[in-house]
Amino acid sequence: MLFYLVLGKSLANNSLHLKPLMSCSIKKDIELSVLSAVVFAICGAFIIFAYSLGATLLYTDLYKYGLWYLLVSFIAVLVLQDTYFYFIHRIFHQPLIFKWMHYGHHRSGEPTPWSSSAFDLPEAIVQGLFFVGVSFIVPLHFITLVAALITMTLWAVFTHLGFQVFPSSSKSYWIGRWLIGSTHHSMHHHKYKVHYGLYFTFWDKLLGTEDPNYENKT
Repeated sequence: MLFYLVLGKSLANNSLHLKPLMSCSIKKDIELSVLSAVVFAICGAFIIFAYSLGATLLYTDLYKYGLWYLLVSFIAVLVLQDTYFYFIHRIFHQPLIFKWMHYGHHRSGEPTPWSSSAFDLPEAIVQGLFFVGVSFIVPLHFITLVAALITMTLWAVFTHLGFQVFPSSSKSYWIGRWLIGSTHHSMHHHKYKVHYGLYFTFWDKLLGTEDPNYENKT
């Protein structure tokens, strides 16, 4: 609402959309987002239940591994999630499973904040299972887990804005080259076969799925 109602007119010249947005598409994205929220809530409830049984590696004592570990584990989770997301995202785009696994996320055609969490049920389950799995394999303070979830949510909204928030010249600096923003991800929604990462451009660069025109795009 902030970017589309309050700041919409001031950002109109920075739009990355190739065609007008349809209210019916946004409505469908919201419906899928609600479905995804339910799936994520179930995953969260399972994590809490498993924690109560002592089955996870989650902890509450800030000093159990030292304060430095909070930052290290937070970065580790982001790197692991980005790797997980990149490879499952590429799989989702395989023709045999795209229509029932990932089509809902691309149904609106143009990325908007409302499509950031618009997942078909199978994809929502696969996405939610990451945090279930990581809570069993990486020692995490609850603060770290919540911080990672908040980062994921805000980052997804940012990359789906459909506006070029920062000047195109920012891509020539390391932040623009290595962190995914709205321009980078909009190209994925328009071309489908490029830009599969979540936070970082590392895997796209390494495996040749970054659009060669990205850093020259204005």
